[in-house]
Amino acid sequence: MVKGKAQPLHTGDEVPDFSTRDESGNLISKSSLLGTSYLIYFYPRDNTPGCTAQACGFRDLIQDYRALEVLVLGVSGDSPASHIKFIKKNKLPYPLLMDEDHQIALSFGVYGEKKFMGRTFDGIHRSSFLVGPDGKIIKAYHKVKAKLNPDEVLADLIRIREEAGQ
Repeated sequence: MVKGKAQPLHTGDEVPDFSTRDESGNLISKSSLLGTSYLIYFYPRDNTPGCTAQACGFRDLIQDYRALEVLVLGVSGDSPASHIKFIKKNKLPYPLLMDEDHQIALSFGVYGEKKFMGRTFDGIHRSSFLVGPDGKIIKAYHKVKAKLNPDEVLADLIRIREEAGQ
């Protein structure tokens, strides 16, 4: 595991190769997502207040994302059992991806040193990436505010589509 500061990917960067499973065991990878627009959001832990607010925000807007043909994917280092409980408890209608070894978070540059209540530790920095069908990041969101992120991404997505005449 690489220690140090998180250095997240930026708008225009290509998504790194990744391959993992969702909570149901379905294989999800960069190559399987080519041709699909998606939002991949990284969050620290299942069932914490901020992570629950963010996850439920995406849940509440899922029909809007689907209407824009954007798949929503959540990623954390939690176990499949934890993801399943989190999904059932909050009725999340989208997959949560496994990243127990933090390799996906590391490849996106969102795993690194954090400080909380005077303590320093390594963890996931809450971040979101809107990815186009070509596998390039349309918009990167760093230092995300959990409650605001779902609306912020949706508003940007609508604006980007309007500007592109879609």
